[in-house]
Amino acid sequence: MTILAVDNEAMQLEMLKESIAEVVPDEEIQGFSNPHEALVWSRHHKPEIAFLDIQMPVMDGIRLAKALKTNDPQINLIFVTGYYEEYVLDALPLYFSGYLEKPVNSQKVRQALDNLRYPLVRRNPQKRIRVRCFGDFEVYVDGRALDFSLAKAKEIFAFLVDRKGSKVNGNTICATVYEKQRSLAASKSNLRNCVANIKATLHSVNADDVFIKGWDSYAIDTSLIECDYYDWEENKPYAVRAFHGEYMSQYSWAETTLASLLNWK
Repeated sequence: MTILAVDNEAMQLEMLKESIAEVVPDEEIQGFSNPHEALVWSRHHKPEIAFLDIQMPVMDGIRLAKALKTNDPQINLIFVTGYYEEYVLDALPLYFSGYLEKPVNSQKVRQALDNLRYPLVRRNPQKRIRVRCFGDFEVYVDGRALDFSLAKAKEIFAFLVDRKGSKVNGNTICATVYEKQRSLAASKSNLRNCVANIKATLHSVNADDVFIKGWDSYAIDTSLIECDYYDWEENKPYAVRAFHGEYMSQYSWAETTLASLLNWK
């Protein structure tokens, strides 16, 4: 789990980070006094929770929250302020998780983390890779977002997650991911590049075994990943709470699976 903390006052920021660390000592906590730097960092690291001071110069916490929400609609926003009443109408459309009154302490932080709008996976220490399907698709390794340099490589990996370990041939992937955007030969060429990118990306985090490549067939080893979609099917409480009617929102082909989830009996 990656947590972002932003407060332009250095002393308040340290108090906030220390309070968070008391509650979740093993998680990554990144603090910024400059909201612009926090926004740039978040685009690459995809924090799952953001503690934001509301009153900051140049970019206040509401504006920062809107930008973070654009990058990741499933981020949990927790506002930190002594003047909540002045900003509540601006904050409500952001569907935030909660707010903390200053001064912050570990008890307030714990209560906020126990009542997140988008519940987080209780990480299985045996599984380094965690996949989020509800909302936008993301892959995390050891709590950090995995960065695929090719967007289509990430989409193909998502499609294989959707297929839940079944072997998928190249033609099926091309027909689904590329639709009629290019010729089959061009799609196959791009697929080879994406497969190489998937393998290199996983190799960079020592997770080669997750991706299974056969002769014109591709799959993932589902036993090595933790996934909210899979856990939802097993009726695990956190996954049930995490589903809000959105599934791999950035991919049109995922609407078929979404329909089955919405009609699940």
